Amino acid sequence: MTITTEESIEPVPDTNVHLVADPAPLGLGAFAMTTLALSLFNANIWPAAVFPALALALVFGGFAQLLAGMWEFVRKNTFGAVAFTSYGAFWISFYVFVHFLAPAIKVGALPTAQGVFLLGWTILTFYLMIASMRVSGAVLGVFVALTITFVLLTIGDFQSNLSITHAGGWAGIVTAAIAFYASAAGVINETFKKALVPVFPLAPRD
Repeated sequence: MTITTEESIEPVPDTNVHLVADPAPLGLGAFAMTTLALSLFNANIWPAAVFPALALALVFGGFAQLLAGMWEFVRKNTFGAVAFTSYGAFWISFYVFVHFLAPAIKVGALPTAQGVFLLGWTILTFYLMIASMRVSGAVLGVFVALTITFVLLTIGDFQSNLSITHAGGWAGIVTAAIAFYASAAGVINETFKKALVPVFPLAPRD
């Protein structure tokens, strides 16, 4: 016989309750700020921007974004976990490459070394762009612009073509602007508990 009294019925856990706050605005903000600084250097707007770019690459773009990726794992968000963890690692490895390895590489081999470094990230960014088509228009915009940025920077390094590299810098500035928008939308909408800043969702909510 099955007992169905109220005392015997266990409450159904709410699977929508998250253990941590949404880390995406943090990850996007860290990515945007570091990308902006480096892109100002790549576009040859402010060459001195490379110095704050390196500092941001290690701390904000690197470790803060890496943490955002770990929190996305907790939230069981595969896309966010892979994206933020990967780009956090990108910025840390970029710092290591520029600060420790580049000075020891022969001048003639440096462009090729940089091109190889960027090529893998171009491939990763391309397939993350495909996945972002199920996230939101804002995030898709970030990855479309970032893919273009990496393609231009990779070609610019392999061909030692400063004009192409400068174009990649400008594309990076656009990428940073869209990422800042997506970050702002995430934190503003979460704080006000309403969609004040549109992100244009591309997939229905579960």
